[in-house]
Amino acid sequence: MTLEQLETPPLADHEVLARNAAYLLLAQVASTALSIVLSAALARSLGATDFGTYFLIVTTCTFAYVFVEWGQSAYLIREAARRPDHVGTLLGSALVFRVLAGWSATAFTMFVTRLLGYDARIQSLCGLMVVCALPLALSQPYCYLFRGRDRMDLDAIVSVAAKVLTVAATLPALAHGGHLVSVIVVQGVAGAGALGVAMLLGHRLHLPTPRATRDGLRELAVGGTSIAVFFAAIAGQPYIDAIVLSKLAPGDAMGWYGAAKNIMGLLVTPAAILAAAAFPQLSRAAGDLGQLRRASRMALRPILALGTLGAVGTYLFAEPVIALIYGRNTFAPSAAVLQLFAPMLLLFFVDMMLGGVVTALGKTRVLAVAKLLNVALSTALGILLVPPCQARWGNGGLGIVLAFGASEFVMLAAYLWVIPREALGRESLLDVGRVVLAGAVTVAVFHRLPSVALWVALPAAVSTFVLLTWAVGFADPAAPMARFLRPRLADQRMPS
Repeated sequence: MTLEQLETPPLADHEVLARNAAYLLLAQVASTALSIVLSAALARSLGATDFGTYFLIVTTCTFAYVFVEWGQSAYLIREAARRPDHVGTLLGSALVFRVLAGWSATAFTMFVTRLLGYDARIQSLCGLMVVCALPLALSQPYCYLFRGRDRMDLDAIVSVAAKVLTVAATLPALAHGGHLVSVIVVQGVAGAGALGVAMLLGHRLHLPTPRATRDGLRELAVGGTSIAVFFAAIAGQPYIDAIVLSKLAPGDAMGWYGAAKNIMGLLVTPAAILAAAAFPQLSRAAGDLGQLRRASRMALRPILALGTLGAVGTYLFAEPVIALIYGRNTFAPSAAVLQLFAPMLLLFFVDMMLGGVVTALGKTRVLAVAKLLNVALSTALGILLVPPCQARWGNGGLGIVLAFGASEFVMLAAYLWVIPREALGRESLLDVGRVVLAGAVTVAVFHRLPSVALWVALPAAVSTFVLLTWAVGFADPAAPMARFLRPRLADQRMPS
């Protein structure tokens, strides 16, 4: 089988998009469920203080791997699609680049944690986490090449396999009294298993043998720079937030915030999927403001619906969800962090879609600058707000959430400044008002009702919100939900 035979059967562009989005969604659902199981097991076994330490080292490792990644998540996908005859060089160079960058990141991470005043235990654990994360990172170039060939199904297989292996390795370690070191090591073993799965899939598809070259390494270093700067700014915020909170609040507050942060990450996933699915339409429409206006509204409507529903559910059901996942006694303060985050969730959803519009317009430099300002403001506000929140409510994580929410308006202002007025019409503003009104009424109604079981209250709240979106004129009751959420530009052909 040749490389050209790796192409999927001919499909219309909107069919390829729908199929790939479906695979990504299924993989995300499976990974999310497994992440909840893993997070709950870790929190219950480690306790609030050690779980806070675990959250700190994972956040540190995630930030370090922005530099190991160096923009390859976008660059490899693009170049694999454009130059299929260079796949072997791209893959080999990416693997070698990651090994070299991974070892450099290990030394640099330990140096930075020492510079920040963390003790030898934290320094060693952070270094160990970076090393053990390398096998999983080596599986990612294979996934990017699969994506470049429109094989999201293979990417999904590797992603789910990685999560399954992580859960399967971590739970027995915890059951046998394992602590942070053993948890980190077994996750490295699971990453090696995911790498094996990726290599097997690549071999069965007859991908070219990986071949690293000096020119290939230079290409990745130069080509990924601008993308890496943007992603570094994004990844920097949670890392800095974790440092600020760990320095200004006790360990249990860090654990409460870490538990809530895990759920926050799950809550924003639908926005990421919808933004990724809408981006091709936004890109094709970017040259015509009339088309971009229609595409933007098409993308914004499902974002608004899911973002508002997520905010409503987060506020109403934070307490029972935290009790269900982490336990009511130890992690009850995490619910307050989630409830404070709830109204900011909708803003984050909208900002993700607007970021896609700005990227489609080719204004990524503005995104990077705005994100740097966003991080600076969030850090300054966090330093100011964590101590009073800790002193008054005994929960410094509330200050981090307040700082994040306030600074997110910097991103919103930057997006609205860059995007031409013709691309966001009055209709989109009316959509925002209608769906927010539906969400506010839903919260008011259920906030006054007596407490009932989660399995009863949750579907009732969703049904109420859906009915209210119809009542305020946001949703069309005559249209099936699939049509309501379907990209309306799907019939437009992607230019070759």
